[in-house]
Amino acid sequence: MPSAPGASQPNRVRLRQAVLVAAELEPVERALRESLALGEPFRDPGVAMFGLQNAVFALGDCFLEIVSPTQPGTAGGRYLERHGGDCGYMVMFDLEDLPGARARAEASAIRVVWQIDLPDISGTHLHPADIGGAIVSIDSSRPYGSWRWGGPEWTGQLGDGASGALAGVVLAVPEPAAVAARWADVLGAALGGDGQTLALEGGEVRFVQGDGERRDGLVEIALSGVAGLGAEGVEIGGVSFRSFAPA
Repeated sequence: MPSAPGASQPNRVRLRQAVLVAAELEPVERALRESLALGEPFRDPGVAMFGLQNAVFALGDCFLEIVSPTQPGTAGGRYLERHGGDCGYMVMFDLEDLPGARARAEASAIRVVWQIDLPDISGTHLHPADIGGAIVSIDSSRPYGSWRWGGPEWTGQLGDGASGALAGVVLAVPEPAAVAARWADVLGAALGGDGQTLALEGGEVRFVQGDGERRDGLVEIALSGVAGLGAEGVEIGGVSFRSFAPA
């Protein structure tokens, strides 16, 4: 389970949000809500600037989001086309040392897709072709543990989500060790002994070799404390949801 947001630990790195992209929002939203016993989602009008609509579900103090294109020619729509349908899209982190992470991304020539600095949160989206595996969002919440992207209840304060926690993600990539090292460097996270797992506060990010039968990218989301999510898990929106088991 994630540590308490107010716990004293320097340079914390937390997995805060996992994002799916779907051709149609409603069916995936319904399946996610019913399978994981989630509450009412927040719908962020701000994603309209990207030609998207969305639904954001709070799970503990972390989040699951679905985005769906509302017009042709969007980045989300192109991602769907490249991946052959609904799939994982973005992984979002809450960092205490965001300036350091931004500097490391720049030093590694990783392109910035979008960036913003607000009083309660700062965020930067990194290009998936450069960092590998998925769009990566490096964010810094103020106060730590709040999360504007989760809606008004989480803007500048801590809200209340459904029972459970976002405990990990798995990404299939052509070169797991190389991509893991790149993510670890940018995030300032510890790289595990297998060279393919990042150990974060309250969770992990694991990279595996794509096997030709699964699409590269965000392929699994691990959850803890979610009633009804059995050992076999469930597939929603092209992503496998499973109960968390440490690597």
